[in-house]
Amino acid sequence: IENVTMTIGSGEFMVFLGPSGCGKSTLLRMIAGLEEIDGGEIHIGDRRVDALPPSEREIAMVFQNYALYPHMSVRENMSFGLQNIRMPRDEIARRVAAAAKTLELEHLIDRKPGQLSGGQRQRVAIGRAIVKEPKAFLFDEPLSNLDAGLRVRTRIEFAQLHQRMKTTMIFVTHDQIEAMTLADRIVVMNNRKIEQIGTPMEIYNRPASRFVAAFVGSPSMNFLPVQQISDRDGKVLVRLPDNSEIQTNIVSSRVPDDGKVTFGIRPESVKVSATGAISGKADVVERLGERTLAYVRLADNSVLIAEDEGQSNLNVGDQVRLDIDGASAHLFDARDVAYSAA
Repeated sequence: IENVTMTIGSGEFMVFLGPSGCGKSTLLRMIAGLEEIDGGEIHIGDRRVDALPPSEREIAMVFQNYALYPHMSVRENMSFGLQNIRMPRDEIARRVAAAAKTLELEHLIDRKPGQLSGGQRQRVAIGRAIVKEPKAFLFDEPLSNLDAGLRVRTRIEFAQLHQRMKTTMIFVTHDQIEAMTLADRIVVMNNRKIEQIGTPMEIYNRPASRFVAAFVGSPSMNFLPVQQISDRDGKVLVRLPDNSEIQTNIVSSRVPDDGKVTFGIRPESVKVSATGAISGKADVVERLGERTLAYVRLADNSVLIAEDEGQSNLNVGDQVRLDIDGASAHLFDARDVAYSAA
């Protein structure tokens, strides 16, 4: 991990987002004290903690693997850590009862983990962290072992839990939908470095780099090579390889004049339209109910993902015309730095 500097606000829900191997879990483990740092400082509240053992950092961590004791009940699993530090019994009972109520586990309090669903076991693991009453919760890909439907429900429970508790939470995931729906702010990481920090919509609307633009958004942003750029009234006019021209809202003076730029546009800004200026052939048609995605091959053999209405009559092999909203376009230079409309 190189040159990482950030401040996470009290009560903030911060998500570390990136592909496998980018360093997000390592960064989380550094905060927890499970990995030593060889430079810099870590502060939690008004204390410097990088020299302290994990038990003294006033944090609680929930792992991808729930690691519940199978022979213990929900109540015993949540209270075990507090018993180890010899906390008074009445205080343990109070904390466990409060956590069970917060997580809606009261009716399951005497069951064993084997009698619980995956989502319920995850809530018990969170409850075990809550009873510590930490200054911050650290979550390391806690939803990745759940099936798709359960992930959605548990994601909603995470959001509701944060709203109720108002406690600082740091959440690691490779799933950009989890990041977009849960985070107050997102730290996008790639190759052991931070690419961008911002709110979900800042990340989505104004990506700092081509990596961020490609990684955040489903389906990914379209990228097309640019044949030529020119200036029109102070804004960039782009000519694509099929000789179509797109007027953007990007200030010309900000973009490198070496001409080595790539054009980026999100699929929702490319519409199937009978009057569109760009033509191509539908290679693939994905019907998603509320919208239809068309993968359209242009004259130069490049492919654009476009949106059509949910009840679209479009079929594979049809000739298609596309209307591109140039005001939503992005440009990327040879170093993959992004340029967006002001």
